[in-house]
Amino acid sequence: MKLSEILSLLEGTLVSEHADWDLEIGKVAAADLMSDVLAFADPESVLVTGLVNPQVVITADMADIVGIIFVRGKVPPPETVAVAREERIPLIITSYTMFEACGRLYQAGLKAVDLES
Repeated sequence: MKLSEILSLLEGTLVSEHADWDLEIGKVAAADLMSDVLAFADPESVLVTGLVNPQVVITADMADIVGIIFVRGKVPPPETVAVAREERIPLIITSYTMFEACGRLYQAGLKAVDLES
């Protein structure tokens, strides 16, 4: 699924300048614990989270996450957007809950990260 399709599917808003609209994404990780992201996220997946602090972007970059989706309409502060701009990670805001955002992505064909890895 392309990043542009994810944005449309989640009725999202892009809040960062960088976005490769044709980027193919195959997996989704959902977490609010950044230690879980580091332990279980697959490279080149998107992260669905309710956290909006800069550490989310730093962790995503370390885990080779290619995009971050903030749920429940949470807006990241300017310092988070600045880190995302620096790391070239697109940030998307959706009003959906984490459960519904993940459900919509799964129903559209994205797979969950493999927790057995």
